[in-house]
Amino acid sequence: MTAAENVCYTLINVPMDSEPPSEISLKNDLGKLAFLISFFPSLEKGDVKLKTEALKKVIIMILNGEKLPGLLMTIIRFVLPLQDHTIKKLLLVFWEIVPKTTPDGRLLQEMILVCDAYRKDLQHPNEFIRGSTLRFLCKLKEAELLEPLMPAIRACLEHRHSYVRRNAVLAIYTIYRNFEHLIPDAPELIHDFLVNEKDASCKRNAFMMLIHADQDRALDYLSTCIDQVQTFGDILQLVIVELIYKVCHANPSERARFIRCIYNLLQSSSPAVKYEAAGTLVTLSSAPTAIKAAAQCYIDLIIKESDNNVKLIVLDRLVELKEHPSHERVLQDLVMDILRVLSTPDLEVRKKTLQLALDLVSSRNVEELVIVLKKEVIKTNNVTEHEDTDKYRQLLVRTLHSCSVRFPDMAANVIPVLMEFLSDNNEAAAADVLEFVREAIQRFDNLRPLIVEKMLEVFHAIKSVKIYRGALWILGEYCSTKEDIQSVMTEVRRSLGEIPIVESEIKKEAGELKPEEEVSVGPAQKLVTEMGTYATQSALSSSRPAKKEEDRPPLRGFLLDGDFFVAASLATTLTKIALRYVSLVQEKKKQNSFIAEAMLLMATILHLGKSSLPKKPITDDDVDRISLCLKVLSECSPLMNDIFNKECRQSLSHMLSAKLEEEKLSQKKESEKRNVTVQPDDPISFMQLTAKNEMSSKEDQFQLSLLAAMGNTQRKEAADPLASKLNKVTQLTGFSDPVYAEAYVHVNQYDIVLDVLVVNQTSDTLQNCTLELATLGDLKLVEKPSPLTLAPHDFANIKANVKVASTENGIIFGNIVYDISGAASDRNCVVLSDIHIDIMDYIQPASCTDAEFRQMWAEFEWENKVTVNTNIIDLNEYLQHILKSTNMKCLTPEKALSGYCGFMAANLYARSIFGEDALANVSIEKPIHLGPEAPVTGHIRIRAKSQGMALSLGDKINLSQKKTSL
Repeated sequence: MTAAENVCYTLINVPMDSEPPSEISLKNDLGKLAFLISFFPSLEKGDVKLKTEALKKVIIMILNGEKLPGLLMTIIRFVLPLQDHTIKKLLLVFWEIVPKTTPDGRLLQEMILVCDAYRKDLQHPNEFIRGSTLRFLCKLKEAELLEPLMPAIRACLEHRHSYVRRNAVLAIYTIYRNFEHLIPDAPELIHDFLVNEKDASCKRNAFMMLIHADQDRALDYLSTCIDQVQTFGDILQLVIVELIYKVCHANPSERARFIRCIYNLLQSSSPAVKYEAAGTLVTLSSAPTAIKAAAQCYIDLIIKESDNNVKLIVLDRLVELKEHPSHERVLQDLVMDILRVLSTPDLEVRKKTLQLALDLVSSRNVEELVIVLKKEVIKTNNVTEHEDTDKYRQLLVRTLHSCSVRFPDMAANVIPVLMEFLSDNNEAAAADVLEFVREAIQRFDNLRPLIVEKMLEVFHAIKSVKIYRGALWILGEYCSTKEDIQSVMTEVRRSLGEIPIVESEIKKEAGELKPEEEVSVGPAQKLVTEMGTYATQSALSSSRPAKKEEDRPPLRGFLLDGDFFVAASLATTLTKIALRYVSLVQEKKKQNSFIAEAMLLMATILHLGKSSLPKKPITDDDVDRISLCLKVLSECSPLMNDIFNKECRQSLSHMLSAKLEEEKLSQKKESEKRNVTVQPDDPISFMQLTAKNEMSSKEDQFQLSLLAAMGNTQRKEAADPLASKLNKVTQLTGFSDPVYAEAYVHVNQYDIVLDVLVVNQTSDTLQNCTLELATLGDLKLVEKPSPLTLAPHDFANIKANVKVASTENGIIFGNIVYDISGAASDRNCVVLSDIHIDIMDYIQPASCTDAEFRQMWAEFEWENKVTVNTNIIDLNEYLQHILKSTNMKCLTPEKALSGYCGFMAANLYARSIFGEDALANVSIEKPIHLGPEAPVTGHIRIRAKSQGMALSLGDKINLSQKKTSL
């Protein structure tokens, strides 16, 4: 075992740029002024500074593996007697790391002098020195050194200052744990101390010691003061929660005795205590009252805590509670309390809260939930100060949509409120409302009159062309009465303005020209030359005042802006309502009049499209659609009537039923996951026959949380022998190199820990053996590893921390440099192999709606096109292989991918732990002309906001395309 591997509680890292000092020069620094001090006391200040620097150098050299046996007596003679506080603190570090025994394991004679110095420091009038010395004694592993100090340590328990007393308790605890024979009465001593102690930190340390040293005494003390627990400090309350958990975990029969205390601690003023008490209560009892109390405590914490991270963590605890089937019903009664969290402005917290509320909603509380959500939607109407308001409104609309689909009775309450938002400036929220309205009007026949009425009310106020098209389609499809059809035609005429459009526009422009000319002819002339067309139109079209833009009817505005897709949609709507009007009204004159009006509107739009008034001319597709509609209305054949009025609605019905089926299937899968299944061969545990220590099969939560904090959480995959640590070991140098090195790469979310094994394969002592690392990509080296001294054929472990800032392929590279003792040559260097960081550790499957996917696909600027090059011959198998290799989730439903037709297209989506989105589109086919054994061909397009993400994911797909045969 090398010196670097000795137990050490103090790590000091210093850049070794200069040559390390020799033992002789250090001796001189420490002792050269010692004799002068006795004659010239004024020199002592300068001497202390010099000795401080020398002592620091000694400490660094010993930590780096140097053996300096000759310095021990020098330090005892010239440094130990000094009363300077900095020197005393450095000496404690020095005594901790210096070898205290001879090679055969006996204590060095000089340590008797040191022991006397410890004793004097334990009786020092300054409480800082006493406390620091007591802390240092916790690190000593030599019983012979501690034995003479026991009376002084006991005496410190009665010191006036709490800093000394609490460190005395810690010292007694570690000595009792390591060398029980030195203080056999420690539990009794600390129990008596605890009864009389008033300081919270001292009581906490004493109680902690009793928990680990003598649990029965700790329980006896707790029994005497169990009614006063609420008055204790939060640090002591936390320890009490841990004790109760451990006692009840090991011996469930004790639960009744302490559960009341846990209930009381739920009312603590400290958020940490409340959180731990609620978690403990859930693990100790599954009674509905306990679950309800814990859940209410969690909700209270979320509302009162200002930190969003805390809110999200506690929300996760509530979600975990919900996953338990027996607890779900209890949480359903608390849905209204959970909704109080929506007062938080953070979107992520709101999103998680709404999802939780939606999962817990039932027929008992859906009405109250809808009322609250409606109020929240109305609140967002006039609030624009927060950037996430629009996204929040979208979330609320989707939640109300889901509620209405699951509980149809609620739709009538929700629709009138939501339809006000069709005229919203935020297109995304309005599109969600429109989608909801479309589904509601198809599914709920009784609501159709109400929806059509509300739609006609808000129709003229719709500002977005996309929403306008959707609203036109709904009105054309579901207006079934003569009055509604007339109302739609009136609204369309109102939205289109005066017709014929071209003539009325030219007249309007001509009417506006005169006042312009009277005021100033100059600007008109200039605008004519810019436009380059005939004078009248260019001047008129360019000099439109802002007031006129506002006065223009919405549909007319869309058409003049060149958006003729809405015209094609209008033509289809007019055709549908005209054909329906013909079937409802028997009078030939009225029929012809209505059809003529519809045809006139289409014709005037065609005329406008062909003129030079719009900003963009009409496309051929739109001309074809409008012409087709004109032809259909001129002929009025029964076949076309069926296609326009029946087939369209049937297509929507099929799509909605497929969507509903898919949702039910996913919900069924979720519920199957959550169901606690019992295997046929699972043993049955009878409480009466089970030993105390076997009673609880659950893991110790405190132990698990400690492991998680240390980054040592055992993943479930670790049970697989192939997923062991050995798979993550990277060889850095060759077996024939003088220094062999290999690294285990441990990825823990935002940190990467490199555990590097360095082996000296030579017969020389390697001095200042240093691991020098550098990084490529968004990685940052946290600290430079300290240099080591390696004996011949010795080995050591070096740890290096790397911070990760984004999801992209990172490379860690570097070398090992060292000096050979006695050699006059330059430093030797061994170059290391590169360590490639796998981005799969940061990418997690996620889901988003089709609309969000399309929006992100359009917005993201980085695309990486990967050509499929694989040996897999089946399309579905290739898709599954890609999903497994990239941690992405397939958004295309299984039903759309089922069957076999020789080609496949699927959308994939994932999010990184840094919140980055990754989209992929897989377009693959099976080249049948090359035979049945031909591999899959095609492309995968990856899109991301950052270049690193797109390239890294593309590299990962390229590397893992081919299936390896096991």
